[in-house]
Amino acid sequence: MLTKRIIPCLDIKNGRTVKGVMFENIRDAGDPVALGAEYAKQGADELVFLDITATNEGRKTFASLVRDIARHIDIPFTVGGGISTIPDVELLLHEGADKVSVNSSALKYPSLVEELAKRFGSQCITVAIDTKLTQQGWKVFSRAGTVETEWDTLSWAKEVANLGAGEILLTSMSNDGTKSGFALDITGDVSRQVSIPVIASGGAGTKEHFSEVFVKANADAALAASIFHFGEVPIPELKDYLASQHLPIRL
Repeated sequence: MLTKRIIPCLDIKNGRTVKGVMFENIRDAGDPVALGAEYAKQGADELVFLDITATNEGRKTFASLVRDIARHIDIPFTVGGGISTIPDVELLLHEGADKVSVNSSALKYPSLVEELAKRFGSQCITVAIDTKLTQQGWKVFSRAGTVETEWDTLSWAKEVANLGAGEILLTSMSNDGTKSGFALDITGDVSRQVSIPVIASGGAGTKEHFSEVFVKANADAALAASIFHFGEVPIPELKDYLASQHLPIRL
């Protein structure tokens, strides 16, 4: 079994790390450079940086901030937000990102996933999927979770996998920030029906939630924000717990 990854997420707005609940009620969580360095020191397996307002503000990700964070960490680093072209990816990789995450641009131009995978390799391309449970089932939302799309979540996940995405970052908007646990149903469905790694996101509140999403939903990685930002679950403590549950964890 492949090692399960623990991934802190830095949602960035105006150069600061922020966190909300169900993509709303945003509050400040600290300096992203300092947080990134601390998470690397604590033993995080990877780091995700999402410029959450770039798409809706019609601008590109802050490349200078990406460069600053990259200088202070020694773990793989994924960047997302406002990425829509090959030059966008070239710039971010040059500034120190290991991978990029595309979301709204992929929904608008699905061929972009294939183009980026061919140019940079699938291992560099993550497709982020923001999903919400609606009366029609789990649906995909774009533009930082503000616009419902025609795609159901499982169909879109299969589509991006076929187009060459290297992994999927699956965020349940219904669980985001609630600390009530990951969305085990949709995460499990996606994990079982695509052949690429799935990162579970949205709802982490306890150490047990991570174990559940690895065991019950077969997630390859689990991402969280507020429980790390506010010191509720230290990464070394989390990893020790998961190892005690006989899960393959890098200590």
